[in-house]
Amino acid sequence: MQETPHPDFDKFVPSRSSIASRKRTDWIMRILIYTAFIIAIIPLVSVLYTTIVNGATRFNWYFLTHNMRGVVGGLAPYGGVRHAAIGTLEITLGAVIISVPVGIMTAVYLVEYSAKKRLYKAISFFVDVMSGIPSIVAGLFAYAMFSLLFGPGTVNGFVGSVALSILMIPTIVRSTEEMLTIVPVDLREASYALGVTKSRTIVRIVLRTALPGIVSGVILAIARVIGETAPLLIAAGSISSTNWNLFSGRMTTLPVYVYNEFQQGMASCPADAARLAANGMGICVPGIRMERAWAAALVLILLVLILNAIGRLIARIFSVKTK
Repeated sequence: MQETPHPDFDKFVPSRSSIASRKRTDWIMRILIYTAFIIAIIPLVSVLYTTIVNGATRFNWYFLTHNMRGVVGGLAPYGGVRHAAIGTLEITLGAVIISVPVGIMTAVYLVEYSAKKRLYKAISFFVDVMSGIPSIVAGLFAYAMFSLLFGPGTVNGFVGSVALSILMIPTIVRSTEEMLTIVPVDLREASYALGVTKSRTIVRIVLRTALPGIVSGVILAIARVIGETAPLLIAAGSISSTNWNLFSGRMTTLPVYVYNEFQQGMASCPADAARLAANGMGICVPGIRMERAWAAALVLILLVLILNAIGRLIARIFSVKTK
C-alpha cells in the first residue's frame, strides 16, 4: 500500500534557488573567515620572522651562558643574556606562586560559595578594575609598599614578583571562573549524592575537570606579564651580573635587558662611528647593542614557548581521563 505524502510536505522541501542561495552564503562566509585568518596571522608571522632573522646574528651558546659583567661600551667581550634569563624565570615564578593560589581560590569562592550576593558583586567589580590597571602603576604600588615596610629604596626581584602578580591575578580569576562555571552541575550533584563533602568535591571533581582551562588561563597570565618592562624597571631595577637571590639585590629581566640595549644603542648611534652604517636615508645602525636586543627578544619568545609547552603537558597529565 503506497503512503500518501503529507499535504504540507512540499513546504519543507528546499527549492533550487534556496539551495543556491545557501551555497553562495556559505562560499562568501568561507572567504571572509579565511581572509580574517590571513589578516590575523600576517602580523604574528612578521614579528616571528623579523625577530628570528635579526636575533640569529648574536644568538649562540656564548650569548646564553654569559652576562654583561665587564662589558664596556657595547664592545668585546660581547656579553650575554644569562643574568636576564635567570631573572625573568625567578621573578615570573615568584609571581606565579603568589597569584595562582589567590586567583584560583577567589574564583572558587565566586562560583561555589558566593551565591552572587553583595560580596560577589564587590569582588567582581574590583577584579574588573584591576584588569585595567596600567602596569607601571602596579610597579609603583609594589615599590611604595616595600619602601614603607622595609625602608626607602627597597628594590629586588621579589618586589618585581609582587608587581607582576597584581597584573596576573585578574586574568587568572576570570579564566578560572569561566572554567568552573562550565563544569556540569550533574558532576557536583553526583558527588554530593555519594556523600562527598563540598570541599572535596571542589578539589577532586570540579577543579580537576576544569584543570586544562585553568592551566590555559595561567599560561595566558604568564604571557601577559613576562614581557612587562615598566613595572620591573621600578620594582626590580637592573644589574649587569647574575643575581640568584630573589629577595636581595637588583635583578635584570629580559624585557628590561632589551630596553636597555636598545636605548643605549640608539643613544650611542651618532658617536660610535666605527660600528655605524648609513642605509641611504640617514638612518644609522647602532651595531652590537641592537644585535643583543634582538637576540634577547628571541630568547624571550622561546622562553614563552617552552613555558607554554610545560603548561600543556601538566594539564594533560593531571586532567580527567575520558574514553
